Amino acid sequence: MSIIKSIIIDDEPKARVLLNAIIEQYCPEVRVEALCNDLPSGIKAIKKHKPDLIFLDIEMPGHSGLELLDFFDEEEVNFGIIFTTAYNEYALQAFKFSAIDYLLKPIQHTQLIEAVERFSRKKEQSQNQQLKALQNNLNVSKSWEEKRIVVPNGQNYKLLSPSDILMIKGEGSYSELYLQDGTRILASRNLKHFEEILSHIPYFFRTHKSYLVNLQTVVEFVKSDGGYLNIKGGLVAGISPEKVDEFWERLK
Repeated sequence: MSIIKSIIIDDEPKARVLLNAIIEQYCPEVRVEALCNDLPSGIKAIKKHKPDLIFLDIEMPGHSGLELLDFFDEEEVNFGIIFTTAYNEYALQAFKFSAIDYLLKPIQHTQLIEAVERFSRKKEQSQNQQLKALQNNLNVSKSWEEKRIVVPNGQNYKLLSPSDILMIKGEGSYSELYLQDGTRILASRNLKHFEEILSHIPYFFRTHKSYLVNLQTVVEFVKSDGGYLNIKGGLVAGISPEKVDEFWERLK
């Protein structure tokens, strides 16, 4: 088992101690190198210990955790970030939009285990790109239609406007996104993930266990063969019988 070097940055002493204790008990592969009470001390610890993973509080006096990457050149960012936050549900949606992992306070050990496992599976990630997307998405003055989502595609991350998506087809733990320009993206996220991060946009609708559709791109409802939808660009999406009434309601 390879060791994951980590640092905790949080201005609340109890929060630091509690998270450290949970890590020691439930994630033996994670070794905490330093407990830091603010961003400046955290930056010094990162430069000294060169950790793999940062547990980072957002709301701290003086500096927000969101400013962390402002203190590093892009080539220096070879660590992952898991935010620890007490943000409300609206803000948490922004985290999902940005593909940034987070632990919701008070932190539960099951949350921690899952987050660490996700980090271990995807160590290669563009933290700069993801954090910039998060900063944009936390700007509540923007409408949700304007907020871009981060879509993992192999070793890369695509930033997409939701309106660019015609439909999404779920295939087990993966999803295929069909875009307005005719391209497709295979993403390493299941359809439930995209349903959640697009749930605040009224024109996205889960028509079927395997399809999430942009209703603005539907051109025809076909009754035959159990019912299906013709989508802009020659695409076809299934629609479950129990979803038909809701489909017509959503179009009103």
